[in-house]
Amino acid sequence: MRFSQLALSAMAALALLAATPTRAADDTDDTFNPDEVTHAASDFFGIATEATAKAVQRAFKDLGQPDAYIKGDEGGGAVVVGLRYGAGWLIRKHQEPVKVYWKGPSVGFDLGGNASKFFALVYNLKRENRLYQRFPSVEGSYYFVAGIGVNYMRSGGVTVAPMRTGVGLRAGVNAGYLVFSEERDWFPF
Repeated sequence: MRFSQLALSAMAALALLAATPTRAADDTDDTFNPDEVTHAASDFFGIATEATAKAVQRAFKDLGQPDAYIKGDEGGGAVVVGLRYGAGWLIRKHQEPVKVYWKGPSVGFDLGGNASKFFALVYNLKRENRLYQRFPSVEGSYYFVAGIGVNYMRSGGVTVAPMRTGVGLRAGVNAGYLVFSEERDWFPF
């Protein structure tokens, strides 16, 4: 009789566990997997998934899964000294999108102008206000009708990995920084 009571108790416990609602793995994880990012970037850029996947795979191999991404538009130009301005949306799981702006100067062997779609993976963000700082960068770019590039910027424990595809006529190598903010500001420094 003891065995049957033990078996009934075990079956009741299993039935209770089976009936208890659980959250899906996606609901508890605050990071984005490669498929989510590849599809979001491909849809945003309007280019083939395969082309975007190569850039995404590189970032995931180097940095892992991001906890946010930014998608927006950016414009810039340079004659040795350059300026860049952009606006977009900070996307985080389980949170409403937040409008963000960025700007920054650069200096280097850089000439021309471009308009870009900007998609950036953000790592170790934790809190939204950690994005609002200056991120130094060194990059090379070559836009002639279209192109895609990725670079990494780090500051204060946060890493931003922008991917850009755009149109224009611009070529060069430069050093500068991007400053992210909650409000648009046209002063580049």
